[in-house]
Amino acid sequence: MIRLFLLCVASFVHAQASQPCVSMKVSSYAMVCVCNSTYCDTVPQLPTLTPGMFAAYTSSQSGDRFQLATAKVTDTAASGLVLEINKNVTRQTIIGFGGAFTDAAGINIASLPQAAQEKLIQSYFASDGLEYTIGRIPMASCDFSTHPYSYDDVAGDLNLTHFALAQEDLKLKIPYIKQALNLTNSKLRMFGSPWSAPAWMKTNGNMTGNGTLIGQPGGPYFKTWANYFVRFVEEYSKQGIPIWGLTTQNEPADGNIYRFPFQAMGWTPETQRDFVKMDLGPALRSNKLQHVQLMIMDDQRLMLPYWAKVIYADPEALQYISGVAVHWYIDQFVPINVLDFTHELQPNKFIFGSEACSGDLPWEADVSLGDWSRGEKYASDIIGDLNHWVTGWTDWNIALDLGGGPNWVKNFVDSPIIVNASRGEFYKQPMFYAMGHFSKFLVPGSVHVELKANIKNDIQSTAFLRPDGSLAVVLLNTDVSPVTLSVHDTEIGYLDITISGKSIKTLLWKNK
Repeated sequence: MIRLFLLCVASFVHAQASQPCVSMKVSSYAMVCVCNSTYCDTVPQLPTLTPGMFAAYTSSQSGDRFQLATAKVTDTAASGLVLEINKNVTRQTIIGFGGAFTDAAGINIASLPQAAQEKLIQSYFASDGLEYTIGRIPMASCDFSTHPYSYDDVAGDLNLTHFALAQEDLKLKIPYIKQALNLTNSKLRMFGSPWSAPAWMKTNGNMTGNGTLIGQPGGPYFKTWANYFVRFVEEYSKQGIPIWGLTTQNEPADGNIYRFPFQAMGWTPETQRDFVKMDLGPALRSNKLQHVQLMIMDDQRLMLPYWAKVIYADPEALQYISGVAVHWYIDQFVPINVLDFTHELQPNKFIFGSEACSGDLPWEADVSLGDWSRGEKYASDIIGDLNHWVTGWTDWNIALDLGGGPNWVKNFVDSPIIVNASRGEFYKQPMFYAMGHFSKFLVPGSVHVELKANIKNDIQSTAFLRPDGSLAVVLLNTDVSPVTLSVHDTEIGYLDITISGKSIKTLLWKNK
């Protein structure tokens, strides 16, 4: 073991980030990285990798944040644990990773000095940041707004004559989305999700609570609701923001819950199926928006594969659908193989992670500054999803305040970035770095490849072949003890590493 330790130390050449984390201890086990108008940490640039070399980025509970090192590939494994790459066994292609531009996020970003605002957006979207490629937009209000509102609150306006984007869109969402688009050279894929139709279109006359659209699919209210989607896409396009995708409804089960406290609208898989084939799909196509990726469900894994099975079984509905969107909130209670069953129903339709956050459970702290376990939970869930056909993963609010808001129903939660407006600074949480270990390196177009261990172990891992021909492996060690292992690529040899306890590590290399 001593020889192996010295070998690992000798083989690694460490490189500091161009802008390292300025840490702030929250407790003996918790820390955040502090950013303000004049300073913010960045991700070290990936060095040019010649064949026979590999790079490793590490973040850990002990304080590493994208710590970069390089090492040489060897001819023999330095450990009994070997993870074998098999590039001949492939699965899904990555769409992207990102977060949501909510009203709350916009309010918090706007509360910072201009220079700090720019650093926050850069942290997520710039080439020296996480390089997010996905952004979610609530269509009108959600609970992370200051009040309920729609894009047409004029009762009886079935022609949507009064449809207009809200001031929240114009002031709190669009300006920051445009900044992100500029940083990503317009490679950012935006998708919209509705929480509720206008109150006058619903059976309960309210944007909250248990209610559905008035009438049945094919009827006048369903036609108007389909055109509402069209108008959303068109109005954002006029603002210079192309919409890549739409989900049919955020958490359609919520609108079937008695006295549900915030914006919701109820659907069954049957009514959603009929709405897609009779109203929404034809409306998008007739307005030359058939390129927009339409995703069904947008709710918990618990509903799979049944929800997809009902809708996919209808050829008329299926022709309009690109995939199924899924949230993470009760993943720990639902077997992950439901994702496999869903994929098998329609292998050409993708599965996409559309919302996740920590601090959502009643017994949890809303915001837990510096909590490594929350970053660990993100990484674990993402790895599990990626190993079961999921094509991307979307965080919830990209920024919240110290209390986890604002939220008009006090449904406060955590975020990878927490804003402290009184000090003009923001804090990068472990969740931020956990997201980056995937978004930064598993770029769109990356293809999942098989990675199998030769012996039983507790390291969580996933592997991808990137569009440029290089490979990326993400490893998670949730134990407190370090683990030495080798990743074996038959084309070049063994990547010998030690992954420290409570850490995430991304490896990158090129073949000969």
